[in-house]
Amino acid sequence: MTMTLTSPAFADGERMPDKYTRLGENLMPPLKWGGAPEEAKSFALIVEDPDAPSGTFRHCGVFNIPKEWNQLGQSADTAPGGGPRFSENDFGNARYDGPQPPKGHGLHHYRFRLAALDVPNLRMPDSAGVEAMWKEARSHILSETSLTGTFDVH
Repeated sequence: MTMTLTSPAFADGERMPDKYTRLGENLMPPLKWGGAPEEAKSFALIVEDPDAPSGTFRHCGVFNIPKEWNQLGQSADTAPGGGPRFSENDFGNARYDGPQPPKGHGLHHYRFRLAALDVPNLRMPDSAGVEAMWKEARSHILSETSLTGTFDVH
């Protein structure tokens, strides 16, 4: 079975609604997934923009998502209590920060990449950052899927 990642907020390749960008409400969009391998012990997610002027920009990193989960609700990064951990993104925040491409820079692609991992958790400080968290996660990936949203500012 192939792993899938979807969002009720936008389809793969479609423009992300303003409320999920830093120009709107900056809410983390809801995500749903399926088809994870039986042996998965947790999930990790990153959101990155490969079209950023300075190179790939990481908007969000989530790890230690429990294996029983098959979704992250809207604004999952602001939910109280335990659950997944958020790495520091390239804005310097341990949460989701949505698209904010430079005006007139053209269409940007925001890749939501979800990985099923063979470990129940990654032992990392939140301050390690999204890039370091994903580097650690890569050595534990059983399966990976992605969803791409687009956004531009005229």
